Amino acid sequence: MAGQAQYEELARQLSAIGAVKRGMGRILPPDCPAGSAAVLTLLGRYGEMRMSRLAELLSVDMSVTSRHVAHVADRGWIERFPDPADKRSRILRLTAAGHAQLDELSLRTSRLLSDRLSHWSDDEVGLLIELMGRLRESFGDCRSPQWSHAHPPPYATDVSEPTTRTPA
Repeated sequence: MAGQAQYEELARQLSAIGAVKRGMGRILPPDCPAGSAAVLTLLGRYGEMRMSRLAELLSVDMSVTSRHVAHVADRGWIERFPDPADKRSRILRLTAAGHAQLDELSLRTSRLLSDRLSHWSDDEVGLLIELMGRLRESFGDCRSPQWSHAHPPPYATDVSEPTTRTPA
């Protein structure tokens, strides 16, 4: 099992992933911010769905989801239509223009990663993919937290205590 120092370094490295995400965000087209890209990506991956399901997958409030959906709908990238099972709900579906935008996003992302990781071997990229997948699985479904402030995990410490350590 890894020691405390390794977990502290891992926490610092994970905090620094924000810089990687910001770099990836800079390659997005001006009319397709990260929230819009996430909507397109999820609809591309899972197919048509209700707004409530999209909000769940995005792990954001329904009002935030509505703003993202309005943005992509205004650009013609998705269509909204009544749910046949519940006319009060809307089903979201990618349009042909949405598929084209998603293809463009995928191409931009792949090119950026290819450029930034060009000095990595195929095995190293594969190992990164494997380890990131394992890390994500270790955290399970982050949308439904197992622990709360009222019932913290058994290994939690009192986070209200001041500390001089920073995650990054």
